Amino acid sequence: MRDQIVSLIAPAKLTLSLRVTGIRPDGFHLIDAEMVTLELADELTVDTSRTGLAITGKFADDLENSSDNLVVRALRLANRQAHVAITKNIPSGGGLGGGSADAAAVLRWAGFTDLASAAKLGADIAFCMVGGRARVSGIGEVVNPLKKVAREITLVVPPFRVSTPAVYRAFDELTDFCKTPLKHAGVNDLEPAAIKVEPRLAIWKEKSRKRAALHQLLLAVVQLGGLTATSPTSPRNFPTPQSSPPTPTKDSTRSACGWLVICCAGDAKRRREADYLLRW
Repeated sequence: MRDQIVSLIAPAKLTLSLRVTGIRPDGFHLIDAEMVTLELADELTVDTSRTGLAITGKFADDLENSSDNLVVRALRLANRQAHVAITKNIPSGGGLGGGSADAAAVLRWAGFTDLASAAKLGADIAFCMVGGRARVSGIGEVVNPLKKVAREITLVVPPFRVSTPAVYRAFDELTDFCKTPLKHAGVNDLEPAAIKVEPRLAIWKEKSRKRAALHQLLLAVVQLGGLTATSPTSPRNFPTPQSSPPTPTKDSTRSACGWLVICCAGDAKRRREADYLLRW
């Protein structure tokens, strides 16, 4: 068989709502969530003539090039060998499923379709393998597609990361392993745990709320509770979809306070407004 080099796209995901419905005896948490695929994506090149892993791109420093990388583990799960070069366009630790998206792209390339095994590798991987818009349950392996809704989304990512395992550990402490329900006003059951792990999230959410009262741009941040499933990334839904898909990675910037603002290409005005509003 001749060697092949294949280019893959690994789209980010966004969790619009999340409920933790229980915990299994093996420690995996049961969820009920709505997830959507974003245009923002990593780029992968798979070369079957050699092995290894190379990571480049604006967020390459966020990842470790090691045997514990989800792409390497995905190759092992699919019983395949290859060299994978990743161009990281998705921020890590922002609830956007960058590592899961990369692993899912490799599993799709390998023809691997076992969502249950993929979910054990990473809870978001099964959804990333399916993509689109879906209701996700079980430990992430049950993916029920929903009708697609056209959206334009601006992501605002703070300059700090939130560890998903740490958030789940905090959730277990706060709920006595799902025995005591949490009372909160958000759409994400992990929000109180995330704030416990990273208290700056509470400051961020309150300032976003105040800014939203003054400007329509950040209103959706408050309406959506200020958090995604696992971390501090805020979606902004604009009412008018474009006729052609946006390319968020071509119109992004760091604000004065270090926040990353990613907007649809060709819409610099919205990006500048978000950048300005975050200069608190």
